[in-house]
Amino acid sequence: MRSTILSRTRRWLGASALALMVGVGGVSTAYVMTGQTANAQMQKAAQIVVPEAQVQQGFADLVSAVKPAVVSILVEAEEKNGPVQQRGRNFQFNFPDLPEDSPFRDFFDQFNGPGGQGGPGGQQAPRHYMAAGSGFLISDDGYVVTNNHVVEDATKVTVVMDDGSEKTAEIVGTDPRTDLAVVKIEGSNLPFVGFEDEPSRVGDWVIAVGNPFGLGGTVTAGVISAEGRDIGGSNYGDFLQIDAAVNTGNSGGPSFNTKGQVVGVNSAIYSPNGGNVGIAFAIPAHTVKQVVNQLINSGSVTRGYLGVSIQDVTKDIADSVGLSDAKGAIVREPTPDGPAGAAGIKSGDIITQVDGEEITDALDLSRTIGNKSPDSTVELTIWRDGKEQTISVKLAKLSEEQQASEDQTAPSAPQAAPESTQSMGMTLVPNGDGSGGLIVQNVEPGSIAAERGLAVGDVVQEVDNKPVASASDFDQAIAAVKDRGLNTALVKVARDGESRFVGLPLNAETND
Repeated sequence: MRSTILSRTRRWLGASALALMVGVGGVSTAYVMTGQTANAQMQKAAQIVVPEAQVQQGFADLVSAVKPAVVSILVEAEEKNGPVQQRGRNFQFNFPDLPEDSPFRDFFDQFNGPGGQGGPGGQQAPRHYMAAGSGFLISDDGYVVTNNHVVEDATKVTVVMDDGSEKTAEIVGTDPRTDLAVVKIEGSNLPFVGFEDEPSRVGDWVIAVGNPFGLGGTVTAGVISAEGRDIGGSNYGDFLQIDAAVNTGNSGGPSFNTKGQVVGVNSAIYSPNGGNVGIAFAIPAHTVKQVVNQLINSGSVTRGYLGVSIQDVTKDIADSVGLSDAKGAIVREPTPDGPAGAAGIKSGDIITQVDGEEITDALDLSRTIGNKSPDSTVELTIWRDGKEQTISVKLAKLSEEQQASEDQTAPSAPQAAPESTQSMGMTLVPNGDGSGGLIVQNVEPGSIAAERGLAVGDVVQEVDNKPVASASDFDQAIAAVKDRGLNTALVKVARDGESRFVGLPLNAETND
């Protein structure tokens, strides 16, 4: 019977160069094509071929191998700056403010004072407290990686091994910028793990091992959800996002790939309620390796310092200077006596490459320069006056003060002078204190100025990289931009002591 059916099928297919087969109920269809017809159809839409997914049977063998290298960290600390603080809106780095009826409240009271963070009703946390986190061994002689916020302000650090034994640890070095720290315990031939040898990809499996809620030795699994995440409250914006369950106490613990290699250090969770909602963030291995090596060798991390305040390049800004892509970082101000200013970098320059590597945004530039050694020379590709040029800059060493702020103070907003101009839905009047610029006196609701975020009290300092001090200066600068055939003007604006660039479309109509 089977051979008969196949034979009939072959004869039916042979009756026509193009045949349509419809399955039961008309659900499935298939096209049989020959010659040029088939080739033409294939060129129009090629079917995506997806590699067969490998079914993972479990992680028990992996966990059994790596678990002895993962430790719990107990900290006795003295809070120097008041209560323990959360860093960034909804990003939890430390311990939750537990409700009165929480089953974990009594447990956390012994570690972090009544109520976890600050006690019931937001009261001041005790000056002395205990905390718990996670870490992992990276050498057989006792170097342990964890988070800076786990051991911050610690007066005593105790490492609890997988077998329950306890060892007093010494803090080797910390790096608040990346939230990493290294501590050292005494020992030899200790179990340790290594870092990934190839970068992980979005969708790869991750296995998190740590000490959530002080329970110790907990394993969860998930995938890498995204990479390059910038989270609030962090000076470093290159986190892996994972969906493996990570909770309070997992901080400083590792996430592994299926080879048992560390892909990241768990550091924070996004949580509207203090618990896991499937969004956690890990510091990627390539960053951890670089920072940890410096901490072990010198106890601190040194970074290159360029000396500029910067912002992202928006499409409006790109249009205003003739850039085809909204990429790079625009220089708001070179820092006085900084390396960039000394080398000739100016306000309004757009840095598009460093040593030939493309810069996507301001954060990318900060990370790239921070990864360079102090006293090294970098080649900056900049966009200025409608064309590219290259400037060599010898970097300096980034200090803590320079990390905190590189901005200059912008002019204040005194009472306006009588002269004014109206443009793009805003009224501008000269700055009366002689420091230059035009004060935004009024912004029409729905205007292009309002849409681009300008507000009353802002100071327009430059148009098209040219200073403006009067209404006529502003009008002439706008006219010059139009004469050059551009539809967007690059405007430098100061607010609350900080300058930024805004691209203002010149032909946009006011919205009613």
